[in-house]
Amino acid sequence: MSAAAVGRRRLSAGAKRGVWIGVIVLVLLGIVLGTKVVSSDDPLAQGAVDFDPATFGAENFPTVQSTIVDKATDATTLADAIAADPDAAAKEYAVQSSGGPVYSVTFTGVVGEGQSGIYEVTVDGVPDDLLIRVQTGPAINGTDLRDATGDITFGQFTNQIDFQNAASALNDELKKTVLADVDTTNLTGKTIEVTGAFTLVNPAAWLVTPVELSVQ
Repeated sequence: MSAAAVGRRRLSAGAKRGVWIGVIVLVLLGIVLGTKVVSSDDPLAQGAVDFDPATFGAENFPTVQSTIVDKATDATTLADAIAADPDAAAKEYAVQSSGGPVYSVTFTGVVGEGQSGIYEVTVDGVPDDLLIRVQTGPAINGTDLRDATGDITFGQFTNQIDFQNAASALNDELKKTVLADVDTTNLTGKTIEVTGAFTLVNPAAWLVTPVELSVQ
């Protein structure tokens, strides 16, 4: 008879019972250690938290605004760089997005005619064939503010709808905080100072979303 067989025969019923009790204790211990107690007010107990655009806009617009102001390049410098080498200009001055390079820019100019809150601005020092426009509402469109910093990415959101709503939320906050103090219906002929962002779609036409706009 083999040693193993002898060992099995020598194992009493009581010993077998003890072994099984030990196994059960270890299993129960593992379950207890692997269980996390969640309070009723914990988000994990309540399921996924819905995206709140208004909260997102209010919390993130100040950071977006200050980052764009810090990154902003003078319009004349930026226009020359883009005209000379668009790829090099994008690498030096822009943040890449799915819609194209997003530039932060600052300029002072005289406001021309406007339509639907979008005004042409004549800026000294830029090429004559460069059209610069600024959007002042009531509708602020585009994803310039969301994409200008490079810090707000799709992976931070549950889906494309929330990602798009994040852009709209920042635009809405712009209207509440920056444009609320500007008479945007009476800008033609006035000199304005603008800092903002634009996505370069057409090198000959910039549509700037402002984060700072003052009438001189």
